[in-house]
Amino acid sequence: MCFDPHAVGWSRRGGLGFISRAETHNPGPRGYPIVGCLMEMGTQAHRKLARLARDYGAESLMALSMGSTRLVVASSPETAREILHSTAFSDRPIKQSAQQLLFARAIGFAPHGEYWRRLRRIAANHLFSPKRIAAHGAARLHECNLMVETLNALSSMVDDGHVTVRKHLQHAALNNIMSSVFGRRFDFYSPEGERLKEMVREGFDLLGAFNWADHLPLLQPLDPQNIYGRCANLVPKVVAFVQNIIDEHRLDASLAKDCNAEMDFVDVLLGMEGDDKLSDADMIAVLWEMIFRGTDTTAILTEWILAELVVHPEIQSKLRQELRNVVGDAKSITEAHIACSPYLLAVVKETLRLHPPGPLLSWARLSTRDIHVAGHLVPAGTTAMVNMWAITHDEKIWENPLEFRPERFTSGDGGVEVDVKGSDMRLAPFGAGRRVCPGRTLGMATVQMWIAKLVLEFEWSMSSKQPVVLDEILKLSSEMRQPLEACIRRL
Repeated sequence: MCFDPHAVGWSRRGGLGFISRAETHNPGPRGYPIVGCLMEMGTQAHRKLARLARDYGAESLMALSMGSTRLVVASSPETAREILHSTAFSDRPIKQSAQQLLFARAIGFAPHGEYWRRLRRIAANHLFSPKRIAAHGAARLHECNLMVETLNALSSMVDDGHVTVRKHLQHAALNNIMSSVFGRRFDFYSPEGERLKEMVREGFDLLGAFNWADHLPLLQPLDPQNIYGRCANLVPKVVAFVQNIIDEHRLDASLAKDCNAEMDFVDVLLGMEGDDKLSDADMIAVLWEMIFRGTDTTAILTEWILAELVVHPEIQSKLRQELRNVVGDAKSITEAHIACSPYLLAVVKETLRLHPPGPLLSWARLSTRDIHVAGHLVPAGTTAMVNMWAITHDEKIWENPLEFRPERFTSGDGGVEVDVKGSDMRLAPFGAGRRVCPGRTLGMATVQMWIAKLVLEFEWSMSSKQPVVLDEILKLSSEMRQPLEACIRRL
């Protein structure tokens, strides 16, 4: 827990960041001199902040400082809604790595305004529209079929069918988004595929790293963690890679002017006219961000679900039986089958609850003006986070919150309907309000299809070599600390 120096009285509730606002009396730890509560951040920050909020009776809203950064953390659905739906929190704070890696001109971090609204409009109308998501269904299934055959080949080489799945999920997720955004797949064992994979991996590491220089400005010229240096090395590679794909599309004589479902997203952007037309630099930023937003969460969530199904074979069997009943004599599972599989959706929801991919809604918000939240003044320039992990593990909200029980989301088992796309703040893993993740529908469709296919194709069981450990580590997203290893048997 943060150092709480009541005796010396050198600080105030909330820490150094709040000293200049004498009228703020928000509950929270004082923290250490200079660094505030920076020590509480890191790979278990969501758990540490949840514990601090309980200790200070500040589940509604807790104030603390990370160096010179003012921070408030909401650990209740009511306060989360206040923040995420408020016009005062329409912007995001942008850290050094995100700024350098071009994201200040992409949907996730662009300041709220006309340019950002244009990007959201393009994404909603063309990349994530229901028509395009449905049109991409065959590609989602194709990637999963390739993954199934790869896993089957690997498992057949060993007596117990032992496989490590993370790399294959990452490859499938990356190619899934690449085919939709760039109109092509990659062989990740080729030099070009290796370069792409390495750029994406480096970008994930940089965006997920906790950079002390973001909160202690005096450290920025020193670059003690080499964040600036690594970003400076990566960006030219990213620009060259994406620019080359844009140029290839420009040279394609079949480029259409209409934005229809058969076009990839590069074609869509190149076909934009008038106020919606983007420069090459802006297109590179938008396209590069799409790779990150469409890859990380899909692979991580699928791995968590498979891990829980390995640990709970009775739930795996129940899910498989539902899918067999729905699919019947059909040769392959379809989106229509997925829509008729409520237990499948319940399994996905329960995994999102127990293992939210962004437990601190890491794409945080920034207050653009003074505003009162939960009865407390939040000054302009304050970073606001929602601790979704704290909310989804709150026993006042969820019965037996540490138990993996999909039945809590199926009405036939006495469960309740909970929307995970931003309307119910008890479970909002994709955010809510103006900055809700635009690709949430595509992500859910992909994960449900892949889980259905993998459960119908294989029986998943615990490996004797490496038991499943359900501990997480917080990077860009909250991933399994130890990659899933399981034994699979083709059905």
